[in-house]
Amino acid sequence: MPPPSSPRRLSLQQIVEGRRRAAFVGREAELDLFRRNFTVPPEDPRHRFVFHVRGNAGVGKTSLVREWQQVAREFGALTASVDEGADSVPEVLAAVAAQCAEQGHPLKALDRMLTAYRRALHAVADRLAADGEPPAGDPSPGALAAAQAGLIAAGAIPVVGALAGGIDPAVVARGAGGLRAVFGGRARQQEEARLLAEPVRELTPVLVTELGRVADAVPWVVLFLDTYERTAPLLDRWLADLLVSGRYGELPANLVLTLAGQRRLDPVRWGDRGRLVADVPLGPFTEAESRQLLHGRGVVAEPVVREVLRLSGGLPVLVSTLAANPGAAGEANATAVERFLAGESDPDRRAAALACALPRRFDEDLVAVAAPAPVPGLYDWLHELPFVVEPHSGRSRYHGVVRAPMLRLQRTGSPQRWTEAHDRLADAFAARRDAAADGVDPDRLWADEPWRRAALDVLYHRLCARPRTALPDALRAGIEVCGQQPSAARHWARTLVEAGEDADSAVLRDWGRDLLAAVMDHGPRPTAALGLLLTRAELTDTDRAAALVARAWDRFRAREFDAALSDHGRAVAVDPRSERAHQGRAVVLRALGRYEEALADLDRAEEIAPAWSWAVRERGETYRRMGRLTEALTVLDRAHALDPADAVPLGSRGLVRHRLGRHEEALEDFDRAIALWPEYAWALVRRARVRTALGDPVGALADLDRAEELTPGLAGTEGERGEVYRATGRYEEAVACYGRALALDPGYAWAHGSRALALEALGRVAEARADLDRALELDPAYGWARAQRARLVAEA
Repeated sequence: MPPPSSPRRLSLQQIVEGRRRAAFVGREAELDLFRRNFTVPPEDPRHRFVFHVRGNAGVGKTSLVREWQQVAREFGALTASVDEGADSVPEVLAAVAAQCAEQGHPLKALDRMLTAYRRALHAVADRLAADGEPPAGDPSPGALAAAQAGLIAAGAIPVVGALAGGIDPAVVARGAGGLRAVFGGRARQQEEARLLAEPVRELTPVLVTELGRVADAVPWVVLFLDTYERTAPLLDRWLADLLVSGRYGELPANLVLTLAGQRRLDPVRWGDRGRLVADVPLGPFTEAESRQLLHGRGVVAEPVVREVLRLSGGLPVLVSTLAANPGAAGEANATAVERFLAGESDPDRRAAALACALPRRFDEDLVAVAAPAPVPGLYDWLHELPFVVEPHSGRSRYHGVVRAPMLRLQRTGSPQRWTEAHDRLADAFAARRDAAADGVDPDRLWADEPWRRAALDVLYHRLCARPRTALPDALRAGIEVCGQQPSAARHWARTLVEAGEDADSAVLRDWGRDLLAAVMDHGPRPTAALGLLLTRAELTDTDRAAALVARAWDRFRAREFDAALSDHGRAVAVDPRSERAHQGRAVVLRALGRYEEALADLDRAEEIAPAWSWAVRERGETYRRMGRLTEALTVLDRAHALDPADAVPLGSRGLVRHRLGRHEEALEDFDRAIALWPEYAWALVRRARVRTALGDPVGALADLDRAEELTPGLAGTEGERGEVYRATGRYEEAVACYGRALALDPGYAWAHGSRALALEALGRVAEARADLDRALELDPAYGWARAQRARLVAEA
C-alpha cells in the first residue's frame, strides 16, 4: 500500500489570515445580515443586490469587508475586491478580471479588450507632446461636442499615469488627431476606434457578458469596492448606471455588489435604487465589543481597559493598536500617539515612526529623508506596525486615524522641527519633480503623471511648513494646472485641503475646499476655479494675465468666442507684455474673421518674444486664411526654421504650396509633417487633396482611410473622399460621400457646393441648383458657389 499522504501544509499567508480572522471581534449583526442574504433567492423582495457599509475612518469597514468576503466564499461565491488603488473603471475591470482568473474563472474577452485599451493608451503618450493650439481648420460644433464627450468618458475617470484626463478637447476634436488616433494602422473598425474615446461604454458590456457567463458556473458572484469615499466621484455614476436595465446589458441575478465608504450614497444617483441596497452604517465599537477585543489580547486590568476605551473612542483601529501596547494604568495624560508607539523603547525608532507620518505616502527613500536619524531596518519595521498600510500602488501610508494625532503632536510639540522636516521632504520631492521633467514639453508638465505627483507633494510640504508664505506659489501652480491639464485641478485643490487640515491653517482649508468645490461642480472645465482665483487671490499682474489666458483658451475651445476675446483683452490690459495673451487673442480674432486685428496682436507678440515660434506660426496661418499666400509662405518658412520639430508649420506650408500649384513641394511638406507627427490627421486629409491633384487617387484614399481611423466621424474627411471620387469620375460614390459629410455636419456649405458638381455630372441639374442654393444660404459670401449657380442658370 502507498504511504498515507501527509496533510497539506498551510502557507504563511493562510496562517496570517487565520490569525487575523481569529482576532476579529464584534459586528455580529452585520455579519448575520450579509450571511442571511445568501439564503434568500434573488427573486425574493427581501434579497439585496448591493450592500453599502459606511462610517468614519478607522471604524473597521475594511476588516468587516474582509469578513464578508470570507462569508461569501463559504457560500461558494466567486469574489473580487478592489480599493482606491484602482481609481478608474478600466482599472477596476482589470482588477476584477485578474482575481477571477486566479480563482479559475478567467474573463478572457474582457482581458483581450483591456489589453487593446492599454496598448492604445501607450500609443497616445507618444503624441501628447504635439502642439496643443487649435489647428488651421476648426471643427464643427457637433464634432467638438462629440470629441468632448469622449474626453469626459476617458478623462473624468483617471486612466493610467500621465494620461489621467490628460488630453485637451481641442486636440481631440481638431483634424490633427484625437483619442482614437492611438489605434494606428492596426484598427480599421469603428468599434476599435471607439474603445479609447469611450472606454466605459465599450468595456462595461463585455464585463456584463463575462459575468453572466461565469455566473452560470458558480452559486454567487460578489464584488467588493473598498475606500469608496475616494473612488465614488469617479465610479459612482458608472455603478449606478450598471444597475439600470439595458444600459450596459443584463446583469446576472446572483451578483452581489458591496461598497465600503465614509459617506452615504448620493441620493440623486441611488435614490430610485434604494430597494436594491442594504445600507449598513458602521459606528465605533460598543464598549462590550472593545472589551472583547482587549480581553482577547490579554488586556484585562480594569484601569488599563478604561484608559484604552477613553483614548480610542471605540474606533477599532485605535482599540487594536492600544491593545497591543496599553501602557501603564497611571498614565492618565498619555496621548493616543504615545499609545501607538508605547511598545517601542528605541527612541530613534519612535522618532522615526512619528516623522514618517509627515509624508502623505512614503517609500524607502522618503523614509530615509523623513527620519531624523538613520535607523537600520526602519522601512521593514514600519510595515510591521498595525497602522501602516500598503495599497496596490506600492506607496505605503499611515491609517488616517493614526496619522492625524501624530501630525498634531509634531506640529504643536516642536514647530521648528515640524518646519525643518517638511522642508527636507519638499526638497526631496523637488528633486524627483525635476528629474521627471527630463524630456517633457514644459507646456505639458502638468499632464505628465510622475512630474505632477512629485510637484503636488512639493506643494503639500511647502504649505505645511509655511502655510501663508507658500500659498501664493500654490495658487500660481493652480493657474498652470488649469492651463495645461484641467482634469488634474482636483488633485491640486485636494492638496490644499489636506495641507490646511494637517497644518491647521484655516486659510488653506478655506481655499482648498472652495477650489475643490469649484472643480468638482464644473467637470473638466477650469473656468470656475480660475474665476475664484481671479476674484479672491492676491495675484501679481503676470499671474493674473496667465489666469485670464488659461480661462480664455477654455472658453475658446467651448466656442464661447466673445468671452474668450474679453479674457484675452483683460490679460493684455493687466500685462501688456504677455506674448501669450496677444497670441491667444489673435487666434480668437482670426476665428471671428477679424484678420487685421489678429495680425496686430501677432505683431506685438513677436515684438515681445521674437524667437517664439508659436506667434510666427500663427501669423503664417493667418496669412493663409486671408489668401495672402506668398506672405504666408515666407512666414511659415521662418516658423519652420525656428522650430524644425514642429509639424504644424509644415502642414500649413504644404497647403499654401498646393494652392500655389506647387504640388510636388506641397507633397514633400506633408510627408515631412506626417513623419514628425504620424497622427496628424489634418495633414493626412490635405495630403490626400494633393495626391488627387497629382493623379494618385489610391494614395489619396489611403490617406483618408488613415485619417478616418485617427478621428472617425469628421465631415471633412468624407467630403475630401467625395472629391477623390468626383475627380476620378465616380460620381455616384462622390454623391454618397458628400451626403455622409452633410449628415455629420448639415452646415457644411463646401460639401453642398461640391456635391452640386457631382449631381450635375449625373444629369441631376435641378438637385445641383438646390445644393448651390443651400450652400449660399449657409454662406452668402461663398463666391465660387454663386458663380457655379449663375453658370447653371445661364446654361438652362
